[in-house]
Amino acid sequence: MSEDTDALASDAEQVRYEEVLRATGHEHVQGTHASTFEVTTDDFLTPAGDCIVGIEADRAPASFDDAFVAACQDPDATIVTELSVAGDEGEDSADGPATQRIVARGDPDLSFENDRSAVWRTSEYVDDRTVAVEADHAAADLDRDLVTALAAGAELEVTIVVEAPA
Repeated sequence: MSEDTDALASDAEQVRYEEVLRATGHEHVQGTHASTFEVTTDDFLTPAGDCIVGIEADRAPASFDDAFVAACQDPDATIVTELSVAGDEGEDSADGPATQRIVARGDPDLSFENDRSAVWRTSEYVDDRTVAVEADHAAADLDRDLVTALAAGAELEVTIVVEAPA
């Protein structure tokens, strides 16, 4: 087989699923937590919520597709999340757009049962809110333009893509 054919064969052996959440920033978004970041369906945020980057999410892990969940439960799954906010009227400006890509992995213990919050963790810890482990970014590592936009109340789009062995 040629290198091109090997790449195609390798791609054919992977499954890929995507989920999208939409949330809103809040004046108390700080983005300072060292090991997690979170998006919640709650409609409030206190200053203590230093990991929360979006509130009023339109979905929670409990509503994710079963095939997406099964793929995320594969320990060899790669979970790539993109956090993005648009600038004023979607244009490049001092106020945006800003995007952050986070790479993490799946885990057999991910349950996707929580109906309020989705949490990405830099550790291997799993609870019912966890959607990815061993993430390469926590709230404190996020692009500061993104965090500033969210603290100003920007709309947040969270795209989660999982790729796992078929």
